[in-house]
Amino acid sequence: MPRRVLYDAGSPAAVAAARLLGSEYDVQPWTAEAMPESVVLTSDPGLAPLAEPARLIGVVNPDAPGPWPAGWYALVPTGAGRPLVARAVANAFASLDAAAQHARLERELGELNAIGIQLSAERNLDVLLETILTKAREITGSDAGSLYLVEDAPEAGRRLRFALAQNDSVEIPFRTVTLPLDGESVAGHVALTGAIVNLADAYEPPPGSPFKINRWFDEHARYRTKSMLVVPMRTPQGEIIGALQLINCKPERRGPLRSTQEAEQHVRPYGDRHVRLAGSLASQAAVALANRRLYDSISQLFDGFVKASVTAIESRDPTTFGHSFRVADLTVGLAEAVDRADSGRFRDVRFTAEELRELRYAGLLHDFGKVGVREHVLVKSKKLYPADLERIRHRVELLMRDLELDATRRKLDWATRRGKDGFNLQAAKLDADLAAAIAELNEALDVVLTVNEPSVQPQDFTAALLKITARSWEDHRGRRRTVLTPEEASILAITKGSLTESERREIQQHVVHTFQFLAQIPWTRDFRRIPEIARSHHEKLDGSGYPFGARGEQIPLQSRMMTIADIYDALTATDRPYKKAVRVEEALDTLREEQRAGALDGALLDLFIEARIFERTDFR
Repeated sequence: MPRRVLYDAGSPAAVAAARLLGSEYDVQPWTAEAMPESVVLTSDPGLAPLAEPARLIGVVNPDAPGPWPAGWYALVPTGAGRPLVARAVANAFASLDAAAQHARLERELGELNAIGIQLSAERNLDVLLETILTKAREITGSDAGSLYLVEDAPEAGRRLRFALAQNDSVEIPFRTVTLPLDGESVAGHVALTGAIVNLADAYEPPPGSPFKINRWFDEHARYRTKSMLVVPMRTPQGEIIGALQLINCKPERRGPLRSTQEAEQHVRPYGDRHVRLAGSLASQAAVALANRRLYDSISQLFDGFVKASVTAIESRDPTTFGHSFRVADLTVGLAEAVDRADSGRFRDVRFTAEELRELRYAGLLHDFGKVGVREHVLVKSKKLYPADLERIRHRVELLMRDLELDATRRKLDWATRRGKDGFNLQAAKLDADLAAAIAELNEALDVVLTVNEPSVQPQDFTAALLKITARSWEDHRGRRRTVLTPEEASILAITKGSLTESERREIQQHVVHTFQFLAQIPWTRDFRRIPEIARSHHEKLDGSGYPFGARGEQIPLQSRMMTIADIYDALTATDRPYKKAVRVEEALDTLREEQRAGALDGALLDLFIEARIFERTDFR
């Protein structure tokens, strides 16, 4: 029978208890070192209503806060003999034990439920592993522990990774290592067989045990591994994905074990209760870890799908290849700078890891709608399409041939009608006229080739185009021909870029296409704003953007960050055949001009420049 403490509670009942029960129970005041259970014999009538003088046996929980707690009381008639009082005291202790066990089971169940909730909510794998091992040690009172994970190596097959170790008594210079998955180690044996290993003394395993205890750590750290409990981490499908190893159960000690002598003194074997608790937690941990791995696998699959989709879309326009990846990188870098801000407008703005992932995917997919733009418009690098320019070249060549034929015909006509008289003079004049006309055609073609470039044109280029359009020549059939048609002339008269107004509208529609395509994806809660962020990256604060002309706070903060990143990359890109890349300083000056005009967010641009976010893509 364990020692029971009878506390006199300031009453003379202790004297009676000592007289009646002294041979079976200790009668002494409660002390901090005593067991956390007590029975009080007291004659204090204030503890319960008494009809007549009697002895009162009260069960008291010393851990309860506040005044003297209410509890279980036994009324013993005055003059009751020693056996009756002893039985009443024994019953009181039995009731206390049952109540304590029930309370412990409720507490442990609550702890397991809380641990399960915590494990299921954790998404960071390293934190998850730390939580599993820490909680396992807490509920079993273990001084140390380690965690092993079963992994599939492409070439080496299944292996056991020593993933984590914890120890309250010695510092561990831990590094993860990979071990063969065999039965020679305790963890390997458990991971292979699914058996639970519970050793009262790890140095003395049962005879015939297939595993060996490695004492290398104990010898180098002057540690004593005594009791050991190793349980498998098994999923509901029966797959063993790891092993949980707990070392040195110390239920009555909270501090470290400073020596091997203290380990021998305070360490106890793991009981059945510990085995059940560790097994339950290991099962929860296996589910949480399997879910984490599944989540990671799905995330990697989705990430690969997004990258492959972006690569496929950008392959339609090789001149912008890599643009989406760079915009995503710059945008996330700017968001991280905003997240670090401890003053100014963004001091209260913070982004979670999932919000940064959402922003990264929005950056990668911001031009996804270009799949809905006709390819020849998408890749148009000159004002005229190659076929259109070739048609003009062919037209000029035909006009030249017609002029040459006409000159030859005139020479023959002169010779036929007038003979040799004055022929040489007339032929020279016709040759001079022909040369002048051909030179004029070549000059017209040179003008066409020059203004066909999407670069900034001289101020008089419109007049030159009008002159070419107005000038006509007569072909061999007597029809008047021009170098340019009115439609071609209007296209060449574009003052900025290479796109006509209708083509520009079609290109701008890619933002609408982006939203329409992305809105069809059943995004998770973490990524639900991707369509909205992506479709607003061409909006400007002053309403001059597209497709909706949104203003100010109508534009999400993430989209405003992406706008800066998108413009910067477009300015500095070296792979655009229709324009030269500008230097970083010039690109930043252009962004400043846009900001001063009210189009860009000044505070974001300040961060972009001060934090040197633009250097993230300097590898180009």
